[in-house]
Amino acid sequence: MAKKNTHRVKHIPQRTCVGCRETLPKRQLLRVVRAAEGVRLDPTGKLAGRGAYLHDKRSCWERGLKGALANALKTEIGAEDRARLEEFMKSLPEAETDG
Repeated sequence: MAKKNTHRVKHIPQRTCVGCRETLPKRQLLRVVRAAEGVRLDPTGKLAGRGAYLHDKRSCWERGLKGALANALKTEIGAEDRARLEEFMKSLPEAETDG
């Protein structure tokens, strides 16, 4: 009996940007995590804690820091954590560049 050659399509996890509400593959977004040490960027995407996702665009981070991020993480973002996230946000492009 011949074995059927079935190719499984790899599942790609989808996540929603809390800034603009656009759904994209998880790897295209930046993860922010609420950990025991506070709210921080999770470059690996694997830190333990409640996470939320944002585009790498300043506009999404500005909207997220106004309240959507804190709401998604179900916590208040402290002054120190907010300052750290805003510092990172300043390194992001103003708008998406077409490459």
